[in-house]
Amino acid sequence: MSATTMESEQGLQPSSLVLLLRYLRRNVSLSIGLILLVLLAAFTIIGMLIIDPSDAYPLSVRPRQPPSLQYPFGTDFFGRDLFAGMVVGTWQTVVIGVLAGGVGTLIGVVLGFISAYFGGWIDASVRSTCQILIPIPAILIQIVIAGSLDPRDVTIVTLAVIIVILAWMGPTLVIRAQVLTMKERQFVAVAKLSGVSDTGIIFKEIFPNLLPFVAAALVGQVFIAVFASFYLAVLGLGPLREPLLGNIIWSAQSQGAFFNGWWWWPIFPSIMMILILATLALINMGLDELANPRVRKTE
Repeated sequence: MSATTMESEQGLQPSSLVLLLRYLRRNVSLSIGLILLVLLAAFTIIGMLIIDPSDAYPLSVRPRQPPSLQYPFGTDFFGRDLFAGMVVGTWQTVVIGVLAGGVGTLIGVVLGFISAYFGGWIDASVRSTCQILIPIPAILIQIVIAGSLDPRDVTIVTLAVIIVILAWMGPTLVIRAQVLTMKERQFVAVAKLSGVSDTGIIFKEIFPNLLPFVAAALVGQVFIAVFASFYLAVLGLGPLREPLLGNIIWSAQSQGAFFNGWWWWPIFPSIMMILILATLALINMGLDELANPRVRKTE
């Protein structure tokens, strides 16, 4: 007799942990994404404890050394330990993604709620602005802005600001659509009849029900921000001295790493970048399944 059958016969309610594990077993994308996220976090945290962060910068170690026990990922032309660079660069790339994605999602949530809940000219202005700006390829705007700056003035925070300029429109439209649907439901009407203020309805009635959508929007924006930081750095428009994964690949390209036999230089940061993007994509898919009742799986 299975544990589920025994619980049903005995009238026992499964614990929250059991329900969570059952859900993760059904939601394969979210489970794999979370496992990869834990592994990436462990790589960065443990790595920061065992490396010398200064080895991630030029002229720190012997250049052009292949992978070995001393240098697990080898070293590059500029004398950087690529293992240290991967640890520091992964951390920096994630910081840019979380900062830009978080700010973009926050702006989108605020504008989406205000636009949908209060309507009128506010809604028309926000909706029109998003509809005008969304068709413009964000990569072109980001390249123009980053390219107009002095490379010496570009920092991790600067790169995050460049990315977040156009990162709020998607979450705004998503949250707006959900709030428009939610505010017509019966529990909102009951709250209004009970004298609950607009602020109370937004934060106590509507927002808690939209948390899965907000979480999915956040992960999606972090994915977009990480990818944006990657391609801007690969184009040589990032903070060039910092060991961002994209910067390491850009410097490998500029020095002809493959043609000179330094295959390890671009390979390892490329693999790490793929793992980061795959992790965020899987988590985003899993959260979308959680937030969307139409595709939600059942026991």
